[in-house]
Amino acid sequence: MNARTHLHEPTNEGPVLITGGAGFIGTNLATRLLESGRRVVILDNLSRPGVEANAHWLWQRFGDCVAIEIGDVRDAGRVRGLVANASQVFHFAAQVAVTSSLVDPRDDFETNLGGTLNVLEAMRAMESPPSLVFTSTNKVYGALDDIALDRAGDRYAPRDETLRSAGVSETRPLDFHSPYGCSKGGADQYVLDYARSFGLPAALFRMSCIYGPHQCGNEDQGWVAHFLRCALRREPITIYGDGRQVRDILFVTDLADAFVRCQARMHELAGRAFNMGGGPSNALSLREVLGTIASLTGRAPQIEYGPWRVGDQRWYVSDTQAFRRATGWAPAVDAQEGIARLHEWLVETTMPSQARVPATSRTHAA
Repeated sequence: MNARTHLHEPTNEGPVLITGGAGFIGTNLATRLLESGRRVVILDNLSRPGVEANAHWLWQRFGDCVAIEIGDVRDAGRVRGLVANASQVFHFAAQVAVTSSLVDPRDDFETNLGGTLNVLEAMRAMESPPSLVFTSTNKVYGALDDIALDRAGDRYAPRDETLRSAGVSETRPLDFHSPYGCSKGGADQYVLDYARSFGLPAALFRMSCIYGPHQCGNEDQGWVAHFLRCALRREPITIYGDGRQVRDILFVTDLADAFVRCQARMHELAGRAFNMGGGPSNALSLREVLGTIASLTGRAPQIEYGPWRVGDQRWYVSDTQAFRRATGWAPAVDAQEGIARLHEWLVETTMPSQARVPATSRTHAA
């Protein structure tokens, strides 16, 4: 197929396809779209613990408006058939853990890079392809070892004033670190190049830490939910490093809003990568999050410490100004409110009723 010289607007009125749509982010985006009257098709292999419950919840709530296809993004034929009927695509299906990529790099490669290529090739085969939003990762910037940091109480802070006030921008050079960083980074670059070389209407987010309801967090991915779950169960939390690592956290409903805005302005945003997270105003260290959790639960979590992990960034905060300027988007839920909301959801959905603390007696973080 010859490279297209301009972008094609999709002409079909088909459903929205979400690969990995039974995951935490996919479930929240599907909810947003279904509540607005869109039809949604989810492709998910249900391999991640907890996602089967998310799929059942979506089906119970929305019935025939959501179609859940159990399958794998590595199945090129299955992907091609679903993309052919879609009006928009959100590609979230991925192997999501750095640690897993170190154990099985080939599986990581085939899922993250091979699966993404299947989506792109399915789009390229169409005369009028659907628009695509892909979720990349801040890991494409590597460990950021060159950023000089100082300890500032319970967190690290960059010495550079611009970084402290704005965060890491998209002008930061790429530096893939770990097999996960390589596979997601390669997929990141394929999406951008297919937009450039073939005119595909595609853009991507380089994601920081997302959190919220329906998150099946563990210590490899989804750490805010993982910390809360452990604290509620009175299980120890392992901190790798010293806990002063800083991340900007973004509540999932704000991310869903960003997704919708990106698709709505795809004619302007195609071929661009945007750093996506809570930004400097929602940046917290692991220790600070643990302090908030202690306030919410009424007791300090039990902490154990382990060695630093490969590629772990001691400080990462997203500069989201480019996407804000392009779409008018801004986070509506601050970190303290968001953590409290996630705590409330976890208490209501995962804790035995006799163990729940009445809402009037809970102590919320300021």
